[in-house]
Amino acid sequence: MSKNIHIIGSGFSSLAASCYMAKMGYQVTVFEKNSTVGGRARQLKKEGFTFDIGPSWYWMPGVFERFFADFGRKPSDYYELEKLDPAYEVYFGKNDSLIVDGNLDDIYKMFEKEETGSSEHLRKFLKSAKDNYETAIEDLVYKPGVSPLELVTPTTVARVSQFFSTVSKEVRKKIKSQRLIKILEFPVLFLGAKPSNTPAFYNFMNYADFGLGTWHPKGGMYSVVEGMKKLAEELGVHFQTNSDVEKIFVENGKVSGLRINGENIASDLVLSGADYHHTETLLDDTYKQYSESYWSKKTFAPSSLLFYVGFDKKLKNVHHHTLFFDTDFEEHAVEIYDDPKWPTAPLFYANFTSLTDPNSAPEGKENGFFLIPLAPDLEDTEELRNKYFELIMDRFEKITNQEVKNSIIFKESFCVNDFKKEYNSYKGNAYGMANTLLQTAFLRPKLKSKKVKNLYFTGQLTVPGPGVPPSLISGKITSELIKKTRL
Repeated sequence: MSKNIHIIGSGFSSLAASCYMAKMGYQVTVFEKNSTVGGRARQLKKEGFTFDIGPSWYWMPGVFERFFADFGRKPSDYYELEKLDPAYEVYFGKNDSLIVDGNLDDIYKMFEKEETGSSEHLRKFLKSAKDNYETAIEDLVYKPGVSPLELVTPTTVARVSQFFSTVSKEVRKKIKSQRLIKILEFPVLFLGAKPSNTPAFYNFMNYADFGLGTWHPKGGMYSVVEGMKKLAEELGVHFQTNSDVEKIFVENGKVSGLRINGENIASDLVLSGADYHHTETLLDDTYKQYSESYWSKKTFAPSSLLFYVGFDKKLKNVHHHTLFFDTDFEEHAVEIYDDPKWPTAPLFYANFTSLTDPNSAPEGKENGFFLIPLAPDLEDTEELRNKYFELIMDRFEKITNQEVKNSIIFKESFCVNDFKKEYNSYKGNAYGMANTLLQTAFLRPKLKSKKVKNLYFTGQLTVPGPGVPPSLISGKITSELIKKTRL
């Protein structure tokens, strides 16, 4: 059995895969084009402030626990978790918000106060969501997407109708309050598609939200990356940063090597956690599985305009996670998915980890992470970035009833061009391929190349889909698929 495995990229899926492959006895080397590991989950440090550049939500803690348990470890061996309470706040206008607590009983009370009778509807909705979550974890997301038969179990057959309804339809059957509807539809945005296009089965994200809660790893999401890297190194994985893979070589239909920074090295097996489309551009055309036409017809999750802002004072009227839904959700969604353009009046999200984690900002100061969802592949200029920063800062000041512009020490931005440059991201998308009905499970790009032996893929463009927990799962199922081949 061959032992030499090379992994392209060091995001969550690659880190997970590296651990599993090392445990199986393979010699594993991870090549990362940037100067630090983590893929899109990198870190920015500036003037005493610390920011997570990418993922900022820690949901589905059981997936992380299951990952570390596979190696006889616990998350607490590598990082410290705190459950957020409140979990997050959603603004609908000036001084007009709903707070989602970390306690489910308090969430029921909040619903009932907002709309009489809604708490009972929520209980039934969450029972279905919990059942779907357990079905997803046990029967679906840990499957490799090789065959449609993977989806056929007694449990999934009983829920087949939920794949032909949508989250939006199910939410609106009983709940009338537009504010509560927005809160219930919000979690599926992590799947990269509109609630009106997302199968109702994915309401399990609501259980992940209300039932399992929102957590914060001390030191930020990057502490999870550091923990996984440490585990990988304990298992014997080698990491090489500043290592840009420029070519994948194939001989007699089988992977034979890589070109990295101009140097050719021999490879027995290559697993790419880098952007799937980009990885195939590293192959000669005859070995590509998917055409440009294929990719262009797929529904991609949004890109993002991100700002990392240092404030010289503590802020008020905000929580660790704060959502600004004071504009038309549907209009913004249309401008992402149906008629791509810079949004007229974007929704946006902000987090302030220094409220929970004082070490992420100097004493008496605040760090702010702001995100505007965008359609991929838009024109990206400094002028546009500045325009939208001013737009959201104006709204932020008005909605939270405080002045902040004069308290900004610095701001850094990250947008479509950066996603392309830093991550070779297809059209500059931020989250991968959306989980729509026709892009679920076996209908997603395959983990194993159909044209090149010993070439595999992992991450958010393949199975099971976008998000941090699915990326950990993707690394595991790809590794298990590799093991079955008995190299």
